[in-house]
Amino acid sequence: MNTVVRNVLTLLPGEVCLGTRGDWLETLLGSCVAIVLTDPRRTVGAMCHIVHTRDALDAKNATGASAAVALRSMTALLEARGITPRLCEAYVYGGGNMFPQLPSVPHIGDDNAAWALAALDSLGVDVIDCDLGGEVYRRLSWQVGPDAPAVVAMPVESRPVSAPGRSQALIPECAARRAVP
Repeated sequence: MNTVVRNVLTLLPGEVCLGTRGDWLETLLGSCVAIVLTDPRRTVGAMCHIVHTRDALDAKNATGASAAVALRSMTALLEARGITPRLCEAYVYGGGNMFPQLPSVPHIGDDNAAWALAALDSLGVDVIDCDLGGEVYRRLSWQVGPDAPAVVAMPVESRPVSAPGRSQALIPECAARRAVP
């Protein structure tokens, strides 16, 4: 792992970022999916935090929450650095089922994961690692450089809530955060 951290970039849902060697990229995922694209020399990396696969209703107000917008933003950032996205390596994480007690199959996490893999395949980008699905949420972190991203999966704890109209799942806060080396 690189020893010097230049910048820490924490992505919130719908955000896209680009980092260079030594930058630390991180996010927390539930049903959302993160795509990491990096050049084979691992000098530059882009990450997005996809919330859903639906197209934006208003093109003027489209954000990275929409999968297609996020991926276009990532490829534009890479191309601005002279990197051809189809020559990048990809990592894909997330797509968890945050409400396992609900009889909804497939769930939004399944849709997000399937979209990400299909979109990368259509661009000709090799996915070299993925951790998708399950009844977990994930903490993803990566220092742009030679090592693969680190993913910590944490189970979704759910219990019924008696109040009508309220969510049936309670997602615990992550008590232990991964410390930046």
